[in-house]
Amino acid sequence: MAPQDSRPAPPPPHRPGAISLFFVAKAALFAAGFWIWLVVLAFQDGEATGVHLLAATGAITTTIVAVLLGVRMALQANAAERHAELKRLLVDISWNAFAAAGNAESPANVVPFPTMVYEGLSSVRPQPDGERDRRR
Repeated sequence: MAPQDSRPAPPPPHRPGAISLFFVAKAALFAAGFWIWLVVLAFQDGEATGVHLLAATGAITTTIVAVLLGVRMALQANAAERHAELKRLLVDISWNAFAAAGNAESPANVVPFPTMVYEGLSSVRPQPDGERDRRR
C-alpha cells in the first residue's frame, strides 16, 4: 500500500460564484425574450412602429449586457486562478528559503535568490549634494 500524504488538500481558489452566473443567465434570458419578440413582430404584417423599435432596442441592449457580464465573469475566474497560483508560488518560495536557511551548516551553504548585478553600476555610489559621478 502506498503511503498517503498527511497534508490536507489546499483550498480551491476563489471562483466567481452563483451571483455572477445568475446575472449572466438573467441577462441572456431577457435578451432571448427580446429577440423572440422582435422576430414575432417582424413576421407580422404591417409597418415598423414604436413597438418594433422598443423590441430591437431591448434585444440589442440586453445582448450587450449579457456578453459584457459573461466576459467579466470569465476575467474574474482567470484572475482568481492566477492569484491562487501566485499565492502557491510565494508559499513555496518562502518555505524553500526557510528550509534552506534551517538546514544550512553555515551561511555560505544557503542558496541565494538570483539578483541582477550590473557590471558598471556596482562601484557607482550616490554623491553628496546631488553631484553626479563624472566618470565615463
